Amino acid sequence: MNIMVKYLLKCKVCNQYGLINAESKCSHCGGQLLNPRPPKYSPIDKYGKYRREYFKEDFKKRFEQD
Repeated sequence: MNIMVKYLLKCKVCNQYGLINAESKCSHCGGQLLNPRPPKYSPIDKYGKYRREYFKEDFKKRFEQD
């Protein structure tokens, strides 16, 4: 694996790739840079329960507005 891969980030706004920088801002549009790779999979997921609870609450906030 190339060493530079860990420095590549993807812009949340324009979907362009860029290198990591101190402000974590896209050089094309100024948007936020995020890690484009998913986390490693583990069948023994210590924090899976908490993550699922968080996503359920987040889903309710976004889509089940009362």
